[in-house]
Amino acid sequence: MKSLQDLLNELEEEGIASDGLPPVDKWNPPLSGDMDLRISSDGTWYHEGTEFQRQALVKLFASILKREGDEYFLVTPVEKWRIQVDDVPLLVTGCEISTLEGEQVISFTTATDDHFLLSEQHPLRVEVNSDTGEPSPYVRVRRNLDAKLSRSVYYELVSHAIEQQRDGKTCYIIKSLGEEFILG
Repeated sequence: MKSLQDLLNELEEEGIASDGLPPVDKWNPPLSGDMDLRISSDGTWYHEGTEFQRQALVKLFASILKREGDEYFLVTPVEKWRIQVDDVPLLVTGCEISTLEGEQVISFTTATDDHFLLSEQHPLRVEVNSDTGEPSPYVRVRRNLDAKLSRSVYYELVSHAIEQQRDGKTCYIIKSLGEEFILG
């Protein structure tokens, strides 16, 4: 089985910088196998049961993350390693709410330093656990990868939400770049 260091060395040889996003959607190598790498539901990355200690390494591997159906892979032009993801692979840890030309704009930052605006290209959805009634807010980050909003970010959005009646139900709406998103 390939080690994380081997994969890191190959990425560096390919000239892929950790601050850029490689074109993983164009890379379709055959499956190399399963890697003992897991991303927990709180966004923590583990290799062989040990939490990653280097955030730069998490950022690098997040940049080569690819989703196919319900499975996640780390890919290079010549290798494809399946990994385990408990919920979604990314976590939104920060948001900023501002106004631009009279329109509310919400920007998000993930734990892996993705920066993007809540918009039609980066929509928000909230799933509610049928057993607990607990909301789980998600946003599309890039390609077909989603991030879960941290509790603090979700509460920040709720504090700026507008209450509206829709189909006889009270909904809480947040707006960004002219788009409306239902928080619950």
